[in-house]
Amino acid sequence: MTDEKPIEDEAWEDDSRRADFVEQFALIRELAGSPRMEGRVLGYLIVSNKPYVSSAELARALSASAGSISSTTRRLIDLGFVARHAVPGDRNHYFKVDDDIWGSFLAGERRSLHKQRQLFADMLEELPDGMPGPRKRLRNARNYFEWLASYHRKMLADWEEYRDKLDAEEGS
Repeated sequence: MTDEKPIEDEAWEDDSRRADFVEQFALIRELAGSPRMEGRVLGYLIVSNKPYVSSAELARALSASAGSISSTTRRLIDLGFVARHAVPGDRNHYFKVDDDIWGSFLAGERRSLHKQRQLFADMLEELPDGMPGPRKRLRNARNYFEWLASYHRKMLADWEEYRDKLDAEEGS
């Protein structure tokens, strides 16, 4: 514990450490194959001290268009990184991230694995006889995604156990 005075939200909005983190996080995500704007939005939300952030604030803070924020937040929602937040009586769009963003992502990723597995399974059923090469490749792909989905369940359980242990040790 420290005796330091907590930083105000307004001061944190303009803090260069925050801006540097957002841009560095975006570059890392881009190197991993994601669009840089996804990394910028996600990085901004991770270090936000607010419980939720409006799309207008994201656009302003990241010098991005409303359309770019809209398409990016939609994709981040689909990926399981971001959630919408509704404010009663307010028509603005708000977004937030879970405290365990990576565990949430891992859980959401299983939906994508199921869709991919189903695509291969469906094609396998429709494949004409006499096509051993495609049949073997489709079967292996279907089986791989089935195996990966089951491993994800184990990985998520292992992550939650590890996270909870560290939380208990760190007292949070």
